[in-house]
Amino acid sequence: MKTAILLMAHGSRIAAANDAVREIAAMVREITGYEIVEVSFREQHLPNIQQGIDACVAQGAERVLLMPYFLFVGAHVQEDLPEEMAEARRRYPQVAFAMGGHLGVHRKLAEVAVDRIAEALTATGWH
Repeated sequence: MKTAILLMAHGSRIAAANDAVREIAAMVREITGYEIVEVSFREQHLPNIQQGIDACVAQGAERVLLMPYFLFVGAHVQEDLPEEMAEARRRYPQVAFAMGGHLGVHRKLAEVAVDRIAEALTATGWH
């Protein structure tokens, strides 16, 4: 079965923020080897989540793993994204859908924060 990964981000009026999600998707594609890794946005920017699902299905996905690219639990993660998945199941009953967890608390995120702290301390000359 052909599996797709759909990263679901909030979306921003700032193009660079949306482009950053696309860069992450390219890295995910490279690291995982999955052929279909798409990006979608909940608000402010296209493609919206249903359009992202459409793109996955159009590429032959028989399974779509919806991945919330959200740092913390909020209304989008708890309510809106599950509603999007329910809508996708109605629209594509022949496709299997599952939802992964949001980014949340993870040691690797703390390591990224530590790297950014080190960069800031170096830039200020405070180290």
